[in-house]
Amino acid sequence: MVLTIPLVLLLAVVVGLLLRFRAVGAGAAVVVALFGFYLSGTDTGDTVNQLVTAVAGALAGR
Repeated sequence: MVLTIPLVLLLAVVVGLLLRFRAVGAGAAVVVALFGFYLSGTDTGDTVNQLVTAVAGALAGR
């Protein structure tokens, strides 16, 4: 059985844990989330998506 977890859900859990253990402040987490949101709307968004897809594919192919 193969279990797939969306990357967004995994990253949300990581951010939640960082906030929970006070490794990062709420303000910094919001700034980083907004940066990612606006970055995805640029031409760089496609490149980042392709890179993440390639890395995930390589890890899944192990």
